[in-house]
Amino acid sequence: MKKYLALLALSVSLTSVATAQQDPKAGKILDQMSAKYQAMKAFKATFTQTLENDAAKVKENLSGDITVSGQKFRLKMSGQEVINNGQTMWTYMKAENEVNISDYEPEDQEISPSQIYTLYKKGYKYAYVQEAKEGGELVDVIELSPEDRNNPVYKVRLKVGKTDKAVKSWQMFKKNGNRYTYKISKFQPNVPVDATTFNFDKAKYKGVKVIDLR
Repeated sequence: MKKYLALLALSVSLTSVATAQQDPKAGKILDQMSAKYQAMKAFKATFTQTLENDAAKVKENLSGDITVSGQKFRLKMSGQEVINNGQTMWTYMKAENEVNISDYEPEDQEISPSQIYTLYKKGYKYAYVQEAKEGGELVDVIELSPEDRNNPVYKVRLKVGKTDKAVKSWQMFKKNGNRYTYKISKFQPNVPVDATTFNFDKAKYKGVKVIDLR
């Protein structure tokens, strides 16, 4: 659970509404980026997550992929699958051949992969940092900082392609010293999805142990 929560924790604490003056240059870029993703019926991203903590001398790499359509998503990462159809969430752990079922209540959720590209709209200040290069491509670097001082995240740094307005990578800095870096290695817009994409089919997991937490 912790590994996938780390990926999705980019969109924690979205309850407070931003009231401070925002950087208009950064805002324009973020609006263009957000519109790009929200216009898609669905998308799939393959990513690498790197967790670093200098004080603890920790560096861990994980890879996975996520398919998103509105509030629905299917995440595969490090032997786990997390599936959400907008009403129900299934968390499947391959090693234990076990699935936990819980209700999906967006108003009570601190995380939502469908909000990654709208994070800046609530509870965060944003500022343009600089133009840089990533993988030979020009990107705009933008920093987000939460208005809620109790937020365990104190800074998020986004890198957005200057030409295509796509998110190339982002970093999440936490108060406990953990630093998460996410890099998108492959992105597929408007992938085909249907009802089976975002539902757990028990028949496909022979002998699976079901724990219903609803």
